[in-house]
Amino acid sequence: MLRTLFIFLIVTCPVAAVQAQKKPVVKPAGSFNAKDRPKNLSDSALLDLVQKQTFRYFWDFAHPVSGMARERSNVIHYGPETVTTGGTGFGIMSVIVATERKWIGRDTAAKFMLKLVKFLLASPSYHGAFPHWMNGATGATIPFSRKDDGADLVETSYLMQGLLCARQYFNADNDTERGIRARINWIWDGIEWDWFTRDGQEVLYWHWSPNNGWAMNFPVRGFNECLIMYVLAASGEKFPVSPAVYHRGWAVSNFFKNGKEFYGIRLPLGFDYGGPLFFSQYSFLGLDPRGLTDRYADYWEQNRNHTLINRAYVIDNPKKFKGYGADSWGLTASDTYNGYNAHSPTEDNGTITPTAALSAFPYTPEYSMQALKHFYNDLGDKTWGEYGFVDAFNETQDWYAPSFLAIDQGPIIVMIENYRTGLLWNLFMGCPEIKKGLAKLDFKSPQLSR
Repeated sequence: MLRTLFIFLIVTCPVAAVQAQKKPVVKPAGSFNAKDRPKNLSDSALLDLVQKQTFRYFWDFAHPVSGMARERSNVIHYGPETVTTGGTGFGIMSVIVATERKWIGRDTAAKFMLKLVKFLLASPSYHGAFPHWMNGATGATIPFSRKDDGADLVETSYLMQGLLCARQYFNADNDTERGIRARINWIWDGIEWDWFTRDGQEVLYWHWSPNNGWAMNFPVRGFNECLIMYVLAASGEKFPVSPAVYHRGWAVSNFFKNGKEFYGIRLPLGFDYGGPLFFSQYSFLGLDPRGLTDRYADYWEQNRNHTLINRAYVIDNPKKFKGYGADSWGLTASDTYNGYNAHSPTEDNGTITPTAALSAFPYTPEYSMQALKHFYNDLGDKTWGEYGFVDAFNETQDWYAPSFLAIDQGPIIVMIENYRTGLLWNLFMGCPEIKKGLAKLDFKSPQLSR
């Protein structure tokens, strides 16, 4: 099992579940009539619809008190108050998309964002970092597992990625938008990135708890979904880490460099076959991979080739699962028929997760559109719902998820937008701190000279 995926594989852990205190507000499965979805849409109209429908997860289903994103739609697992830090970062980026596309008014979006950042500032943090789960009404920490009841630096990084985009986007000279920017800067400046080197080691640690200290004992080494954490840590202005933490911590593991070919496609970094597709998506919602290089890789090549290998494996279909093919591909972490798993070519049980192919739109637009049309036109009666596509499906098991997950819905909206306009890439890469941090780590990018 991939070490970096333990955090996802315990998502269904009953120890972390919070009992529902009130009736869930989400509609029961089956109440949305997928057969009524619009037909014969152009490519552009279909992308519009998918983004807009998926956005409802972060708007209609946002926690009413805080605006934070709930962990998942089937809230009975954790209770309706459980919100997710990283998923909220993805949701913030989706609000920006919705504002830019005029699905919601800018004033409405700004008021929503101000409420959210006020809530975050009033909620507990641990050396500036937030927990994985919080109570969306009170801000109280909800343990993710028995010893994971404090700071989660990776989830905080996903949140901060979204917040920095919001700071750049809400740039008007009025009280609301000034208030957003000021509070995001307070959150940003308060994260003690250097604390998470655990007494000055040259690596970042994922967790710290006031009750359990460093008991989770998880130094984060690449290549995986956590690159954004190292970029942000190097970019921090008050508590940054040194370049050595990146070069001697992140970039020194037995699964960092690869260089082998799979299906005739070279993979510069990472596990054999690349691992689940969220590795090439979560960090790159804001971090622009176009022309992004360092001494280790060209990250456009890395992410595109990772995607192509994942798709080639599904087409090859060595385990002969039903439904696999050129128009139905995408292996990543998601719900599945018997729980939750981090699906990949080396961890395959026949489950296709729509976010995998759809969040790859910037890398493989033709192939992602092919998959999108199949998911919507051919399977839509079973896969399309009130918050977009359901989390996953497995045709071999005749199973279609009744659930939607924040960390899977968010990248669909954001990466389709990056494919279409580069909006979130341009916002994030426009942050002066990020430009300095990337240069400090010896990255090269066309965005650094803009």
